[in-house]
Amino acid sequence: MSHACIFPALQMPVFLSPWGISALPWRRVLEAFQVGVWPWFGTSDAMDEMMPWGRGSLTSRPSTGDGASEPPLLPAGSPRELPFYHLPVLMQEVLDMLQPAPGKLIFDGTLGGGGHSEAILQKGARVVAMDQDDEALAYAKERLKPYAESFCALKGNFRDFPKVLTEAGVGGLDGMLIDIGVSSHHLDAAERGFSFAKDGPLDMRMDTQSALTAADIVNTWAQEDIERLLYENAEESQARRIARAIVQDRALKPFTTTLQLAEMIARVCPKQSKRHPATQTFQALRCEVNQEYAALRDFLAAAPKWLKPGGRLVVISFHSIEDRIVKQTFAHQSAPFLDRPEWPEPRRNPDCHLRLITRKPVEAGEIELSLNPRARSARLRCAERLS
Repeated sequence: MSHACIFPALQMPVFLSPWGISALPWRRVLEAFQVGVWPWFGTSDAMDEMMPWGRGSLTSRPSTGDGASEPPLLPAGSPRELPFYHLPVLMQEVLDMLQPAPGKLIFDGTLGGGGHSEAILQKGARVVAMDQDDEALAYAKERLKPYAESFCALKGNFRDFPKVLTEAGVGGLDGMLIDIGVSSHHLDAAERGFSFAKDGPLDMRMDTQSALTAADIVNTWAQEDIERLLYENAEESQARRIARAIVQDRALKPFTTTLQLAEMIARVCPKQSKRHPATQTFQALRCEVNQEYAALRDFLAAAPKWLKPGGRLVVISFHSIEDRIVKQTFAHQSAPFLDRPEWPEPRRNPDCHLRLITRKPVEAGEIELSLNPRARSARLRCAERLS
């Protein structure tokens, strides 16, 4: 499936990918895979002087006379009251790090409810976004209609952004953002099976077209594989006990719902803290179903090559394993030299493309935590592309 965007043929310049390869020919894509019309795809510095050509039926982004953006006025009953809901975390911190402004092109790899993208658009920057969840894309299409000339979203996992953006003709990003926590909408929607707060099918797929579900894992995987999964994906100290109990119980009745699994885990692992005994098991299953750690590593490896010099890369994670991956990757990509005991002297690091902006992770403040308790686990790290 191509990820091109639609714009008048006479205004079709040729753009280069970050590696100098000409972008694929522009092709029309099904509307389900695109939000809005974006006629100025390409390196942002090459397009600063070009006027956008928007779809007449959509509302332009309002702005003041001096060029400063203002939030759009949304009528009652429109995007704010749509069924999809997600409160973005560390909003001001994201803006401080990315420094969005007119003329800048920002990539939002985890669009979700569109909160971060909307705040960036309000600063006058342009946004290209991705999400693998059809519900998120549909919601964003409505919520961000006022910004149709500055916003476009394409379907896909952020790990695949090089292929998707190359096909769309995008390159030379001024900023990149991914927020890899599960959204409030996913946790609250029982039918998606992400949480044991409400009973629902044991699913956990971000992309509902994916094949593997959480039920497939607990009902078909071998005990030693489930044990390894629980320990590696969530550092579950009771991994062996839980894996053994899953295999024993599924022999009598397959697991089909979230509460069925959560209640079994609570039975074999009595509660020892405020956290539910099934919390880490659900984390481990969700990460496996959606290949979250592999996706994060793939994204971090490719992202620096897509940033312009001085461009910022911002990653928000929600538990220690994710944060560790980001921390270690940033440390490697910002080290000018590498040294090993067997080497006679340090060697230049070919992957050194970044400069650390945050030495320690940025966390939510007291005011945000009082408004959104789910932000308590959020950790933000930022790095900047070297010249």
